[in-house]
Amino acid sequence: MLDTHRLAPLSGTADSLVIFLHGLGDSGAGGLLDIGRIWQRALPNTEFICPDAPFAFDMAPPDFGGRQWFSLREFSKRAVDDGVKNAAPILNAYIDEMLEARRLTPSRLALVGFSQGTMMALHVGPRRGEPVAAIIGYSGKLSCVETLPMEKKSAPPVLLIHGTADEVVPFEAMREAETALRHAAIPVRTLACPGLGHGIDDAGIAAGQGFLQQYLIAA
Repeated sequence: MLDTHRLAPLSGTADSLVIFLHGLGDSGAGGLLDIGRIWQRALPNTEFICPDAPFAFDMAPPDFGGRQWFSLREFSKRAVDDGVKNAAPILNAYIDEMLEARRLTPSRLALVGFSQGTMMALHVGPRRGEPVAAIIGYSGKLSCVETLPMEKKSAPPVLLIHGTADEVVPFEAMREAETALRHAAIPVRTLACPGLGHGIDDAGIAAGQGFLQQYLIAA
């Protein structure tokens, strides 16, 4: 099992779960759980968890401590697609384990990714047989675009949020993902954050909270 960092529900009882998926070189103890602390007030019955990605970050010194879902030493489309596909079984097994341990159905789960974590959420979510409640992707991109319509098994609602000044994952990646998701009959909304680089701002946090209130809490 992946090492997991957790925020218990404010109410003391969880009826829903948010799994954060961090970006390249980060860890489950990074900043994503801080967003969970903000969202807790509006989602008091939700547990928030963030696992460490399965592999050590391979573009930093050994003592750096960062994690990755797959290597980005080579950033070609083929390398990224292969990396996502190879990591997908690990994430799927983790999701199954977390749901089973809490006796929750996938309809009570939301996946929230940042950057490389968004790549994982967008790949894994629609390929699961039972749809999750929602997927939120910050500053990421969609991999394996060509095979999505054939491999899609469910169509959870997706919210994509991206800074227009992103210097790591170009803003155009959000529009490309939106087009591909619509082509695969997956409902998608987008939010462009003017002037924002590779990060998450207050507008993105507020939009994510509203999306979870609509699809996770109201479900």
